Amino acid sequence: MKVLIFGAGNLLLSDEGFGVHAVRYLAEHFSFDDDVELYDGGTLGFMASHKLEEAQAVYMIDVVTTPGEPGALHRFEKEAFIGRTIPVKMSPHQLGIQEMLLLSDIRGRCPDQVTLFGVTPKSYEAGIELSPELTARLPELAALLQKELQAAGVRMEAMG
Repeated sequence: MKVLIFGAGNLLLSDEGFGVHAVRYLAEHFSFDDDVELYDGGTLGFMASHKLEEAQAVYMIDVVTTPGEPGALHRFEKEAFIGRTIPVKMSPHQLGIQEMLLLSDIRGRCPDQVTLFGVTPKSYEAGIELSPELTARLPELAALLQKELQAAGVRMEAMG
């Protein structure tokens, strides 16, 4: 099963770059089955739809504009995107992601399993570092992803 772990975000706006930081964290600390791709989607949106359509399972990581404390983790399934049951504006990429999924679904090329792990940001100030609240969530996010992948029979192991 081809698995895509897609990190979205703008590295120049502190917490807005969480998805990209998360993919880099995963690459530095874990090894995966050969059919797992870690992808820095940045702010590509539609330009990365081919990556989504090549996979059987997709895990997206991004910030979500939701009430709550900075660093709060949230999990959404594809039906929330396609059915638009999620808030109108979840993240700066949300409309691009939502539209990308809908277009792929209309074309019959959207994977059955798409999960978004989102985190509530603290800051969108200019800067290349995550806030301490979001940095602290990287290991927790990795543990959640590892649990899901292992349940699906996909290897994700911590490196030495």
